[in-house]
Amino acid sequence: MAASRSAASPPAFDGKEFVRTLTTSPGVYRMLAANGEPLYVGKAGNLKKRVGSYFLKPRMEPRIAAMVAQIARIEVTLTRTEAEALLLEAQLIKHLKPRYNILLRDDKSYPYIYLSAGEDFPRMAFHRGARTAKGEYFGPYPSAWAVRESLDLMQKLFRVRQCEDSYFRNRSRPCLQYQIGRCSAPCVGLVTPEEYRESVRHAAMFLHGRSSAVIDELGAAMERASAALEFEQAARLRDQIATLKRLQAQNYVQGASADLDVLACHLEAGLACVAVLYFRNGISLGSRDFFPRLPTEATPGALLASFIAQYYLDKPVPPELIVSDAPDDAAALAQMLTTQAGHAVEIKVQVRAERARFVELARKNARAALAARLASNQTARERFEALRELLELDETPRRLECFDISHTLGEATVAACVVYGPDGPEKSQYRRFNIAGVAPGDDYGAMREALLRRYKRVQAGEGALPDVLLIDGGKGQVAQALEVLADLGIAGVLVVGVAKGAERRAGHETLIRGDDGRTLWPGPESPALHLIQSVRDEAHRFAITGHRQRREKARERSPLEEIAGIGGKRRAALLKHFGGLAGVAAAGIEELAEVKGVSRELAARIYGAFHG
Repeated sequence: MAASRSAASPPAFDGKEFVRTLTTSPGVYRMLAANGEPLYVGKAGNLKKRVGSYFLKPRMEPRIAAMVAQIARIEVTLTRTEAEALLLEAQLIKHLKPRYNILLRDDKSYPYIYLSAGEDFPRMAFHRGARTAKGEYFGPYPSAWAVRESLDLMQKLFRVRQCEDSYFRNRSRPCLQYQIGRCSAPCVGLVTPEEYRESVRHAAMFLHGRSSAVIDELGAAMERASAALEFEQAARLRDQIATLKRLQAQNYVQGASADLDVLACHLEAGLACVAVLYFRNGISLGSRDFFPRLPTEATPGALLASFIAQYYLDKPVPPELIVSDAPDDAAALAQMLTTQAGHAVEIKVQVRAERARFVELARKNARAALAARLASNQTARERFEALRELLELDETPRRLECFDISHTLGEATVAACVVYGPDGPEKSQYRRFNIAGVAPGDDYGAMREALLRRYKRVQAGEGALPDVLLIDGGKGQVAQALEVLADLGIAGVLVVGVAKGAERRAGHETLIRGDDGRTLWPGPESPALHLIQSVRDEAHRFAITGHRQRREKARERSPLEEIAGIGGKRRAALLKHFGGLAGVAAAGIEELAEVKGVSRELAARIYGAFHG
């Protein structure tokens, strides 16, 4: 029997034999575990030499040895050049998220300033997401704050509208933005299309960094207005020029007249931070900090090389990258970025004067951000340990999940599940559930449906079971959770109810253990309760956000759209005839039948839809 089992088990991966078959061409290799999980993705100018280094070295670092021991197979993709291999490596790392690679955990899309096109009066607006609408996009900016600051400046300088098109089309008089001098009121014809387009052109030039050219054009326009005795116009242009010159004096960074990014990294206690400073057209757009997951070989050069390749994979690359440490394979990295960007990209390490000060500033940002992250992690570990002691667990929990239900008088019920680990919220694991088929206001039924759907998916391989399951509620909600877990045959999960305390005051919550029914009162000073409160509050936020979105979507939909036989034209005719949906709802069958295109039979259906 033992011999049979031994024969059935797959043979161990023979790395040395595999290396003998490899070519010396450049390419990408993917190391996979027995279950197909990607362990590591790497690139090489010489595949045979690079992959062979994992199996031919007499000694390896413990983490690398642990990775090599899990390899079941290696897949190889050849490329023409090392730069192509670097690009493919970055794409695969971002897609596969291998356990042992540097992983840029940044799932946010970056904000842009959007300038619409194809209309007499274009709008300028904040934009985040896919850039599919017709128009021009400026950015990306490091933060929403930077975009809003720039839009605020656009309003003051060029008075370009930022209102939504639906608001713009329905104005009959100027809005407050016109009254305070931040819009030229194109909605009511207080500016001609030609004058407005000129303002839009100047705004676009400014965002492209051509502020000096804008000042020259405005100066010439001021002289023409003065010669034509249009002194009010000349004075307005004079003030605009003065504001632009002040802005140049305040924001121009000597030595950063070109577009450039400054990157610095700092490693400490098994964590890493990369700080990025952004400069566009001599203007500082601020900074952003990133905390990539460390790879098997955590050196500053390897960290920056992998970070740059992943970060600029889907973002515009400035012509100049200034880095605190020389990235591994810097020449191939620069070649890849140049090919991808369509313009020359330089990676500079040894810099002087202002650029050296930028690097030191980025280093300070990275050190400070990592120190804050380490302090936060220590606090989180202390809270998780306090939770272990409070709940009398054998081991410190590694995964918490919390459920919450949100609705308005039973309307648009949404259940939410959030996930926390020792490093904080794991937002990629969050889930929302639109609840249907449950009586309005039945929180028990809603909780039961959400738990069933969640843990059926877990049993099917989506996600993992929590160590502690927090339920926002008392004994009734806890009972529902226990019943669902029992029905699904799930054991080993501690269910804890979080009930509101006396007078619903924060810090006075009561905890109800599901396994033995005991009641705990940690008190407002308990670090464990602070952790539970933060998880519960996040679940509440996530649930109520989903509920509001679902509710608003439902309310935006007209009941007329649900009636068979009513298309766009008949719906428009009904609303126009009766002055809105309320008039349609109040009308009788005879009145409805008077509308062109509405038969008596259809009028009866419409009446029945509103009156049952």
